[in-house]
Amino acid sequence: MLEDIKTNIEKLISLYETEKQRADALQAELDRSKADVAACREKITDLDGQIDNLKLQYAFSGAGDPALAKERITKLIREIDRCIKLLEK
Repeated sequence: MLEDIKTNIEKLISLYETEKQRADALQAELDRSKADVAACREKITDLDGQIDNLKLQYAFSGAGDPALAKERITKLIREIDRCIKLLEK
């Protein structure tokens, strides 16, 4: 009877150690996953900024035509001036 109890305790300790190792491995995997998610979110933010910059560049570039780009910029300046005059009134 005492031997059975001793054997059961040893099995329990063994099972505990196995589950502890498994829990540690899962925690490490979770930490790696959280780090990956944070890195991906940062990259998404950077890429969104790059997309916005490219959209602005394309809008001001005139799609390769410098005269068209100059015309767009002039139009924007006139619109800004008009808004300023309206605000002054």
